[in-house]
Amino acid sequence: MRLGIRLQLLFALGALLVLAFVPLFFAVANLTRATMGGARASSARAIGRAIAGHVAAARVSRSAPELSLLLEAQLGPDGASAIGVYDAAGALVDRAGEPEAAAALPASVEAGAEVLRAARTARGGAILVIVPEQAREAAPRADPARAPEADAARPPQVGSVAVLVPTDPSTVPAAPLVRIVALYTGVVALALLVFAYIAMTRLVVRPVDALSEAARRVAGGARDLEVPRAGARELGELGASLALMTGRLRADEESLRAKIAEVERYAADLKSAQERLVRSERLASVGRLAAGLAHEIGNPIAAILGFQELLLAGGLTPDEEREFVERMKRETERIHKILRDLLDFARPAARGAEQAGEEPSGSVAEAIEDVVSLVAPQREFRAVELLRDVAPDVPPVPLSHGRLVQVLLNLLLNAADAVPRAGGRVVVRASRGAGGGARIEVEDNGPGIAEAVRETLFEPFITTKEVGEGTGLGLAVCRGLIEVAGGSIGVEPGADGGARFVVLLPGVGPRGG
Repeated sequence: MRLGIRLQLLFALGALLVLAFVPLFFAVANLTRATMGGARASSARAIGRAIAGHVAAARVSRSAPELSLLLEAQLGPDGASAIGVYDAAGALVDRAGEPEAAAALPASVEAGAEVLRAARTARGGAILVIVPEQAREAAPRADPARAPEADAARPPQVGSVAVLVPTDPSTVPAAPLVRIVALYTGVVALALLVFAYIAMTRLVVRPVDALSEAARRVAGGARDLEVPRAGARELGELGASLALMTGRLRADEESLRAKIAEVERYAADLKSAQERLVRSERLASVGRLAAGLAHEIGNPIAAILGFQELLLAGGLTPDEEREFVERMKRETERIHKILRDLLDFARPAARGAEQAGEEPSGSVAEAIEDVVSLVAPQREFRAVELLRDVAPDVPPVPLSHGRLVQVLLNLLLNAADAVPRAGGRVVVRASRGAGGGARIEVEDNGPGIAEAVRETLFEPFITTKEVGEGTGLGLAVCRGLIEVAGGSIGVEPGADGGARFVVLLPGVGPRGG
């Protein structure tokens, strides 16, 4: 689960406070302890000097038992932990205090010398203060009226006093102050976190949540983005930018909807125009078909009617009558051929059914070989150079051998009619197509196909031959046979300026894929 911006900022701020306050806390705590320790050391020096001076003054006028009681009275947790009394030679005469602390007192001291040094006891650090009794003489007189001769009558020195004052950290009251510093630091850090949480909630999170909710409403269908008024200036500018962007997107959406509606209207108009064009094209095709059919059939019928009138008129010899009947038969066969080719073009499904009894596939190489054998002896090909280029890996195609021969024969005869009588050349090529099928090309060096005829060349009754030399159904029938087999036929300019007919057929069997 991803954390929100508030928690992430709070974690970051908390880490920053930890990095800032923890070293500060330890620095303040150490400084406090050092300050309190120094103050304790100064206090210990003062306490030691005072106790030593008091004991030195009292030992002159008090007996040994009274001095011992005085020493015991000077001991305490806030005072000395051990006191030692030394004679004039510096030897230890008496001592008081706990055994662990008293053991830290030196067995002897240097006579007449004041000593102030650190010491160690079983309970921690301490300060050892040794004050010789003569140091008392340096102090101001307590009674000015007292005669100086009375002081001069005293012995100049009776010994030294050693006082051991503890300075262990446990005796220094720094812990409460350190706890107060820690409490203050924690309260300040918590207050900063709470303040940061409230500030981020009011200034950042709530405006961002309002923007997010407004964006969700826009995504749900609202028309405008409601910009929150609260929050920082940058968030207000962000909201205004989002509102402007939303308005522009809405405007673009409306414009796009209008364009889509316009495109749909154009598409409907185009569809209607296409339907009208298809109907017009159908009518035009029917008209061309009817005109071609009337032209192709009208001439033979007119000839037959003329022959019939001559026969009915009589006066002909038997040979002439037989000749007229044979001509009538030829014209009738011509009409029959035209009608059969027209039916072959108009009923591709029937052609597929006719192929049901034939071989389902044919060999391109064998069909080319048979067609070349058929056309080579004919008069049209005697002066034409006929070339073959058949690749060995051409696969079988889903067109029977007879239909392949019919297609190739029609293409070769058309090529022979197009090439010049002297220097004519026709090339038949067969190779493996890009998709694993067969590619068959029939190319000639004739005048080529005019651009005006190329688009309608495969329609019925479209021919480039002279009147009476062709019906214009051969290429249409070839295209129908090839399309039933799943292939295509087209024409393109040849290498020598002639025409190149390209037949593409899918392959069958293991070789054809």
